[in-house]
Amino acid sequence: KMNPPLRSASDRDSLVEGLIDGTIDMIATDHAPHSDEEKGRGLEKSAMGVVGLETAFPVLYTKLVKTGVITLERLVYLMSEAPRTRFNIDTDVGFTVFDLDACYDIDPNEFKTKGRATPFENMTVYGKCLMTVYDGKMVYNAIGQEK
Repeated sequence: KMNPPLRSASDRDSLVEGLIDGTIDMIATDHAPHSDEEKGRGLEKSAMGVVGLETAFPVLYTKLVKTGVITLERLVYLMSEAPRTRFNIDTDVGFTVFDLDACYDIDPNEFKTKGRATPFENMTVYGKCLMTVYDGKMVYNAIGQEK
C-alpha cells in the first residue's frame, strides 16, 4: 500500500514529460522499509510505503535511460546533484558504483533493508549497485558477489 498510490498511465506520462522539460527538477525516494508484520495488517491497517532505496536507480535507469527518454547524465543530476544543491549537502561525503550492464530481476528477498514491499518484484532491470562508500568507509560491497 502506497500513499499517494500509483496513478493512471496519463499521470505517469505527465511525470515523465516533466522530467524531460525540466518542470520536475529532482527525483527522490521515500524509502519506507516496514517489517512484514507492519505490512501484513490488511489494506486499511498496514503501514504505508514501499522500499525505494534499493530499486530507485535500477528502475529509473532501465525505464528512462535505457529506453532513451533521458540521458544518464540527466538521471544522475536529478537523483544526486539537484538534491545536494537544493539541500546544501556536502558533495564530498561518498559515492556509489553501479554496473550499468548488469541485468537482474528484482528480488525483495535479497534487499539489505528490513522492508520487502515493492511494486517492482520480478522486474528485470539494469544497473546493479556494487559498492557504496560514505565518509571514507566502504559501507556496502557486492564486488565478487554478483550472480
